[in-house]
Amino acid sequence: MSDTVERRAYIGSYTAEGGRGVLTATVDEDTGALTPLGAAGDVPDPSFLAPSPTAGLLYAVSETSDGAVAAFRVTGDTPERVGPLVPVDGGGPTHLSVHAGHVVTANYVSGSVTAVPLRADGTLADAASGVLTHTGSGPDPKRQQSPHAHQVRPDPSGRWLVSVDLGTDSVRVCTLEAGVPVLRHEYALRPGSGPRHLAFHPDGEHAYVVNELSPTVTVCRWDADAGALKPLGETSVLPSAPDGDAYPSGIVVSPDGRFVWTSTRGQDVVSVLAVEPGGESLRLMATVPCGGAWPRDLALSGRFLYVANEHSGNVAWFALDPSSGLPRAGGSLEAPAASCVVFA
Repeated sequence: MSDTVERRAYIGSYTAEGGRGVLTATVDEDTGALTPLGAAGDVPDPSFLAPSPTAGLLYAVSETSDGAVAAFRVTGDTPERVGPLVPVDGGGPTHLSVHAGHVVTANYVSGSVTAVPLRADGTLADAASGVLTHTGSGPDPKRQQSPHAHQVRPDPSGRWLVSVDLGTDSVRVCTLEAGVPVLRHEYALRPGSGPRHLAFHPDGEHAYVVNELSPTVTVCRWDADAGALKPLGETSVLPSAPDGDAYPSGIVVSPDGRFVWTSTRGQDVVSVLAVEPGGESLRLMATVPCGGAWPRDLALSGRFLYVANEHSGNVAWFALDPSSGLPRAGGSLEAPAASCVVFA
């Protein structure tokens, strides 16, 4: 009997747009192919997911006006919700991470970050333990009238929580004190850039911020001892000025630190950027079709890149050339209103 553990993918989606909720799929690690199993549709708009350090559990936001977070048991082929939805005391949570015994959410509509404690068995506590409300605004009158926290994640050292705010053109660095997110530093990015998500280089000393309101990536130096982020410059993710909408969304860095990939909605492309020696600048290598429409999220698994395409309702996978970083289309799984894909 084989002791090999079958790798699983979990796909989040917008149920308000016809999504199935949280969909489980098997992963063929030789071809990258996804095969659907079961789906759980009892949580509204589980648009972003995060695996639990506790085996067999998965967390999801509920991206609604009265936002919440949910836990799922994923030991079987169909996710099973564990316990009730837990309010995050914030509107429109778009991202979540696990940090220091808590699930932490970035709440886009309310511009805040919320911590929800985890019990010893990995399930959610009954209520949030703390909320940090962002302040400020940006120059875009439609998108930046108020804070819009879009992502929150721990840094590679595990000492800091980093939240990316599209509305205030800034990145905040926090700590979690007795279950309460506490602001330690705030770092300004270019006004009007609209930062969305941040990914760290594997050296732990650089970070790359993809900007939604301008098709660029901001390269930053990261000091884990001080929790300090220093913007160094921007690199375009498109070869020329876009014709029509261009809203960058996802960003991932290769495990060897040689490449960065981003996705851009409207242009419906994946961009390949080479990391220059030292990690402090990027060079746009190519753009390729994303395998669908409105690519909302990117994820890496082994030798493959996966793209959650919201409007075309599919997750496309690409084999990555190890020398050039170029993605080669492999196939696609139907997943209505797909918004996120994670692996466990």
